[in-house]
Amino acid sequence: MSSDSAGFSTRAIHAGQEPDPLTGAVVPPIVMASTFTQDGVGNLRNGYEYARAANPTRDSLQTQLASLEGASHAFSFASGLAAEDALMRAVLAPGDTVLMGNDVYGGTHRLASKIFGPWGVTVVVVEMTDLDKVQEAIAAHRPKVVWLETPSNPFMKVSDISAVSALVGDALLVVDNTFATPYLQRPLEHGAHVVVHSTTKYLGGHSDVVGGAVVTSNAELAEKVGFHQFAAGAISAPMEAWLTTRGIKTLAVRMDRHCQNAAAIAEALVDDSRVEQVYYPGLASHPGHDVATRQMSGFGGMLSLRFATGAQAQTFVESTEVFTLAESLGGVESLVNYPAKMTHMSVKGTELEVPDTIVRLSVGIEDSEDLLADVMQAVGRAVS
Repeated sequence: MSSDSAGFSTRAIHAGQEPDPLTGAVVPPIVMASTFTQDGVGNLRNGYEYARAANPTRDSLQTQLASLEGASHAFSFASGLAAEDALMRAVLAPGDTVLMGNDVYGGTHRLASKIFGPWGVTVVVVEMTDLDKVQEAIAAHRPKVVWLETPSNPFMKVSDISAVSALVGDALLVVDNTFATPYLQRPLEHGAHVVVHSTTKYLGGHSDVVGGAVVTSNAELAEKVGFHQFAAGAISAPMEAWLTTRGIKTLAVRMDRHCQNAAAIAEALVDDSRVEQVYYPGLASHPGHDVATRQMSGFGGMLSLRFATGAQAQTFVESTEVFTLAESLGGVESLVNYPAKMTHMSVKGTELEVPDTIVRLSVGIEDSEDLLADVMQAVGRAVS
């Protein structure tokens, strides 16, 4: 069931999830087979021959992902970076340029600059929320790909997808929708050509699976990405695909709680003199608040804090009790991260370097009172 007329949660639960025709099981079984019997040479049963090429469990997830983003094609990979790698190899060639935001995820920048750079691809970064600078950069560098991350990691910058789409010309506009998820934001509806996800995060939602996805309605691009998925083989395994599908079924209710809890913390800290700045799109003071209100249906579960000193920031992350000090994000449990020495170490010394005064919170779905109390006691320890 993937009718466009159905609501988001209905599609999240039913798209690609038809009951098993053999047993009637309402949850499709995990197909662990590596190979499939053929009804005669070249006569494939339902199109399956070898699991790198196709697997029913992965196909179900891909149908689900495409439905939620309002797309015709989706491809599931072993990680978010594997998905990005396949997309970049599908569209880039030596001599091409990628234009990225100046605070994209460090792993994305590392992939483009350290892996594709020696191959002859140039990476240019720009402030994506400044449309004049974006237009100037596009005119000067004529990029093959324009790469947006909105909200961004870790400063929660909000880029206007529709406005950037109007500027890209012949370039491919890619939007990393990991932070917002298709529940809060659907970039293809705003002019993006392709969406990427780390499905490890909110889509999986339980910190127990690693995966990535490329989603598009461009048939030519889909053919290229599908070929790289098959030929290079960085596919999601059946168990990982099944876990991701299971997580997606509760995405809507989880995101509602993530948003509520993050907003409560942001609002409690925005006027707290012990914290220098709160980065959260749901705050009226956030420079991207108006854009976020237009292109998102909620403001997400991610926020960042800036302290006066790096020592205060590190003390904060080492003082939380409900928030767990760990990398990654988007799980049901709350996580605290110190980007300068954790997730963004790979961009130290570049234009994307994150100051050591910044702390990132992935706000989970625990009781908001407990989360707020934990944050407040950690702030008290950090700034005493």
